[in-house]
Amino acid sequence: LLWRYRLMKLGTIEGGGTKFVVGVGDENGNIFERESFPTTTPEETMKKTIEFFKDKGVEAIGFGSFGPIDPDKTSPTYGNVTTTPKPGWSNHNVVKDLEEAFPGVPVGFDTDVNSACLGEVEFGAAKGLNSALYLTIGTGVGGGAVVEGNLVHGLLHPEMGHMKLITRPEDTYKGKCPYHGTCFEGLAAGPAIEERWGKSAKELPADHPAWDLEAYYIAQALCIYILTISPKKIILGGGVMHQKQLFPMIHKYVQEMLNGYVAKEEITTDKIKDYIVYPGLADNAGLCGGLALAKQALKNK
Repeated sequence: LLWRYRLMKLGTIEGGGTKFVVGVGDENGNIFERESFPTTTPEETMKKTIEFFKDKGVEAIGFGSFGPIDPDKTSPTYGNVTTTPKPGWSNHNVVKDLEEAFPGVPVGFDTDVNSACLGEVEFGAAKGLNSALYLTIGTGVGGGAVVEGNLVHGLLHPEMGHMKLITRPEDTYKGKCPYHGTCFEGLAAGPAIEERWGKSAKELPADHPAWDLEAYYIAQALCIYILTISPKKIILGGGVMHQKQLFPMIHKYVQEMLNGYVAKEEITTDKIKDYIVYPGLADNAGLCGGLALAKQALKNK
């Protein structure tokens, strides 16, 4: 007797502050169809999202959203985008929009970076591991983490881009973050690079001194994460990390800063190049993360 294996049909949403990417795929991380459109008002953007899925017959939907959000299912504001500066989105409940449009279809909801981290654990660079850290360094800096097989949540969700860093003695830049000045995002995100050097990251040559300074600040932040959540893999994505020359410099600075204290060969030897890596899913990490969230939501149902 032959059995035919039926793949799940899952919906995925990568909800960014600039654009939404929606897609349909399966539980193995395969994406069969996708569409993108600008993030405008919540009413218009969610209407387009719902129209995309209307005739797709998906069994579950995973939504990785820009934030901050409320991912706590016991909270009265679960499903909300909360204190975002994006006009019109504060306190808009995106989960409610989807549940009303697709009754009975479970919705998985988390931050875009938590979603991407889960995608890398399920399908990408951290596949087979129960612990990983995912950072996106681009327009902003955000981080998500899986620890002992679970996405990290707590009072809210990780905001890993806003820890204060120690600036280099010769660095007098005041930082770009309006809240914290010289936090990780304020020193190392794309807008900070552009303000500091007068050119966008894309315009700077690979041997520009900007990249050594960038690697220094990224490494400093990574050391803090290594010493707190001890991830088994660190994945660095986002537009800034398209500058692949950053990776060897980051590896060197992490080793220097930890100074042998974390006595694991993944850090102390050249195996560090396989420990701090570019996303295995490349630019599909967000969409694949949504598939992983959808898969999880269907399982929990």
